[in-house]
Amino acid sequence: MADSSFDVVSEYNRQELVNAIDQAKREIGTRYDFKGTNSTIDLKDKELELDADSDYKLTAMLDILKSKMVKRQVDLKVLAPQKPEAAAKGRVRQKVELRAGISDDTARDLVKRIKAAVPKAQPRIEGEKIRVSSKSKDDLQAAIRTLKEADLEIPLQFTNYR
Repeated sequence: MADSSFDVVSEYNRQELVNAIDQAKREIGTRYDFKGTNSTIDLKDKELELDADSDYKLTAMLDILKSKMVKRQVDLKVLAPQKPEAAAKGRVRQKVELRAGISDDTARDLVKRIKAAVPKAQPRIEGEKIRVSSKSKDDLQAAIRTLKEADLEIPLQFTNYR
């Protein structure tokens, strides 16, 4: 009997994120409390940059963005907001990192959790993903359940289930 396996990855749908950002920009442009404030959301390669007149508007922009992401089914754990910082002319800027990939420390932690919960499953780290294999599909289901119940700061997806 051949081994069954699946991959644990941490990624997000970039196109859905772009759509959520566009919707948030549109709402910010039409809302009364943002009229004439020149508040912006810029998407860079691996981060967002929010720029506003005040901390209140910055928080409101982030809330609008989060609501649009939820509607587009982009996990909010993708966002890692940094501390707001002062910008030119009394404005406020905030960088929000986009989390993708599983770091080495997190991968080792996930492997320990899988081995502790399901001893028959064999997890191994392959770059920014973890491949979990086992002879029993029930063991793989148990490993997925274990990872879903773990409270992590990154979003996890389970792919290539065979």
